[in-house]
Amino acid sequence: MFDDTKTGFSTRAIHHGYDPLEAEGALTPPLHLTSTFAFATAEQGGARFAGESEGHIYTRISNPTTDLLERRMASLEGGEAAVAMASGMGAITSVLWSFLRAGDELITDKTLYGCTFAFFQHGLRRFGITVRHVDLTNPLALQTAISDRTKVVYFETPANPNMRLVDIAAISAIARRHGAKTIVDNTYATPVQTRPIEHGADIVVHSATKYLGGHGDLVAGIAVGSSEDMAEVRMVGVKDMTGAVLAPFNAMLILRGLKTLQLRVERHAASAQQIAEALQQHSSVAIVHYPGLSDFPQHELAARQMNGFGGMIAFELKGGYAAGIEMMNRLRLVRRAVSLGDAESLIQHPASMTHSTYTRDEREAHGISEGLVRLSVGLESVEDILGDLHQAMGTNESAAA
Repeated sequence: MFDDTKTGFSTRAIHHGYDPLEAEGALTPPLHLTSTFAFATAEQGGARFAGESEGHIYTRISNPTTDLLERRMASLEGGEAAVAMASGMGAITSVLWSFLRAGDELITDKTLYGCTFAFFQHGLRRFGITVRHVDLTNPLALQTAISDRTKVVYFETPANPNMRLVDIAAISAIARRHGAKTIVDNTYATPVQTRPIEHGADIVVHSATKYLGGHGDLVAGIAVGSSEDMAEVRMVGVKDMTGAVLAPFNAMLILRGLKTLQLRVERHAASAQQIAEALQQHSSVAIVHYPGLSDFPQHELAARQMNGFGGMIAFELKGGYAAGIEMMNRLRLVRRAVSLGDAESLIQHPASMTHSTYTRDEREAHGISEGLVRLSVGLESVEDILGDLHQAMGTNESAAA
């Protein structure tokens, strides 16, 4: 097999873990549509169940197609192992149910994806786990809040939907000194632009539905970490707790998506930078949140921690909520839809859509304004995206503004 241990990101995204000559020359890895696997002998089956020999038993635990995806994602994120799951929330819940018990504490940032927030507030707390929201953009706040009960420190960077960043290295160092695991949702940045494990995080989670798949045709999640932690997630979090098993067909689709991941993310980011700069100059726009802008409050951290600034933009019009809704309804090219990371540009209103699980007071406390609009910049010609945004804002300002 080709040795790709010292090769670049895109080379590993295309080749890692697979040799066509070991699969009858099939250039594309085979899709293994099977629920169970036969054993050569009863003794072999017993040894696999006992963990004394390697091999597949049942697709709820492992499958050759999914296994290749997991090995490839571990390589791209810089981890030892990975577990692929049925959704991003499947990944988050499976990981946390693997490492939290009643009486434990989880510290998380103030801003989270809506369903993650709901799981923490209405799921974990029902089972005796304390959830504390701390401003993790300030490492001293974590130093003050963390205790011996804290088992997990969890955050997104950039955060959904307002783009705030967290210093992964600083937060991970504090958590490690107190014996807590640092878990980072890397969906927005992808391993192309941020690799949290290299900055000290223990586990990375993704909604693979987004940039990793990249085509809006699947739902999946992935966790990456140490071999020991991922074995716990596989055999406890997924097998025994959530059952959030990824279908092999979806694993195949993500493997396809990874082949173009770097190219796509770089294009998303280049277009987003141009659009963010244009929106910032637009007479109707009150504020633009994008890490690539020089006046973004955490631009220095973004430049240090990220390799590029991503394809997500949050902004607010001067007319607030009503103006934002009117603008969205006038769009012709950009699609009004949740999710992100697709080839199509997608726009949505967090307060009424993805973050409606927060109460209005909670949104205000967690930095999610009522008029905030979230834009996932697609792969269309950037001039066309800008033209659509400008006409929707009811102006004749040049797309090159």
